[in-house]
Amino acid sequence: MVRISNAVTGFMNILSAIGGLLALGAGFYLNAHQTSSCQEFLKVPLLVIGGTLFLVSLIGLIGSCARINFFLYIFLTLMFLLILGMIGITIFVFAVTNEGAGKVVSGTGYKEYRLGDYSDWLQNHLAKGKTWDQIRTCMIDAKACQKLAAVPANAEQFFKMNLTPIESGCCKPPTSCGLEFKNATFWAVPASGPAIPDSDCTTWSNDQKKLCFDCESCKAGFLANIKSEWKMLLIINICAIVLAVAVYSIGCCAARNNKEEKRYSRYYGYA
Repeated sequence: MVRISNAVTGFMNILSAIGGLLALGAGFYLNAHQTSSCQEFLKVPLLVIGGTLFLVSLIGLIGSCARINFFLYIFLTLMFLLILGMIGITIFVFAVTNEGAGKVVSGTGYKEYRLGDYSDWLQNHLAKGKTWDQIRTCMIDAKACQKLAAVPANAEQFFKMNLTPIESGCCKPPTSCGLEFKNATFWAVPASGPAIPDSDCTTWSNDQKKLCFDCESCKAGFLANIKSEWKMLLIINICAIVLAVAVYSIGCCAARNNKEEKRYSRYYGYA
């Protein structure tokens, strides 16, 4: 039982150490080959997560393979804190993504999004100031609207398309503006002006590097995309919590068994 629990703990730590090294490698690669603000956005989290995962795994590996309980206790303490942190993140993500949903536009196949429908935290931390400037630059650098611009559709075909939240919010003006369709990313303002006095209607630009990236609808579309991705993160995080609890439990068994083995070796004279 002693060897099994230590072997399983060691094997799990080898896998997580490899994952940490891969994350570190990706972070260093982005640091050496950074070409856009998108990569800057990813670099620091990759380095922090990779470094932490590798360090914790290394401590657990030493404790399990060398059967040194001092390292195992450090590993178990860090794992316990990690589990608490993941539970906290799960609760937080659920709370901030519980609000907001797109509304189907009559006569179209896509939804449009309003910024006010999303939680205050998402609005304040992702859709304002320098953070939004960085996100907007990232989407422009990533050519978020390029795929839509290449679609050879007429107006009737376009309005039946199933657009992503970012394509709907950032690559075209809101439908309520009443702008005239020329192509998927080029719209003309009627001689009488926009149909409604909405700031997004006047913010829209046919400049392919501007489009509606400064619009409230674009911010809302981005938050809708974030909400969808973070909902997936919730599922992954819950699975990670279950795995972490399993590793923690096996690690506890290994520490207890190591202690018992040392006590028996003291009594019976074997190592």
